[in-house]
Amino acid sequence: MPVRLDQALVARGLARSRTHAASLIAEGKVSSGGQVLGKASLQVDESRDLAVEHDDQDTYASRAGHKLAGALDAFPDVSAQGKRCLDAGASTGGFTDVLLRRGAAHVVAVDVGHGQLVPHLRDDPRVEVHEGMNVRYMATEDIGGPAALTVADLSFISLTLVVRPLADCTEPGGDLVLMVKPQFEIGKDRLGRTGVVTSERERRLAVEKVARAALDAGLDLCGLAASPLPGQDGNVEYFLWIKRRITQDLPKIEEREAAAAALLRQIWPNH
Repeated sequence: MPVRLDQALVARGLARSRTHAASLIAEGKVSSGGQVLGKASLQVDESRDLAVEHDDQDTYASRAGHKLAGALDAFPDVSAQGKRCLDAGASTGGFTDVLLRRGAAHVVAVDVGHGQLVPHLRDDPRVEVHEGMNVRYMATEDIGGPAALTVADLSFISLTLVVRPLADCTEPGGDLVLMVKPQFEIGKDRLGRTGVVTSERERRLAVEKVARAALDAGLDLCGLAASPLPGQDGNVEYFLWIKRRITQDLPKIEEREAAAAALLRQIWPNH
């Protein structure tokens, strides 16, 4: 079913929001088959190839850094300035790099692997490295106390299994910005042979699954944005902004249902 070009860019993770998509289109940065597409209202089919020319003005420790930078731009109320932060699934350090450049006072870089963090971040006195640590079983005391801001880029595991420990390692009132990767949420039986989630419905259901797990863990849903860059093999990915509640009171079921529906409409307005 055809959709507007600006809406398609957001749904495919090529723009952070419809406003951002409209800006890219107006600047002549959106094309298909070499032809520039100049109208946000243009109807495009799901099978139509779309390309966006991105300005690569900054170089982070990894390509993932550009993803988090885009997410933080999309969530202007989330700030790393002066905060103790947790980077879960740090790998080579793309997210850690972004947090430090955004003014983080301290970053706890956690990864289940060893020796991946780039040397200049490993040697930075603001970075505390924890290797061989499984986020699923991580506790606050393992990282020396809670973080005010938690970010996560995890692979080969569903966020539904780690959202609670991540919340427990975040202070009450603190923010969490988690990258939702549909390819690790929908299950192998529904994942295509190429490893790419091509169904818009499956991507939406993946985000909804994580959002509901966050609500069940006592977290508030604050925002949703498509990653500015695609993931492995071209998968569309999303960033979920959630906040740990100061109180332990859980909203009623109907309130949680309404919150999940409102969140999804930020990407899929017809949901």
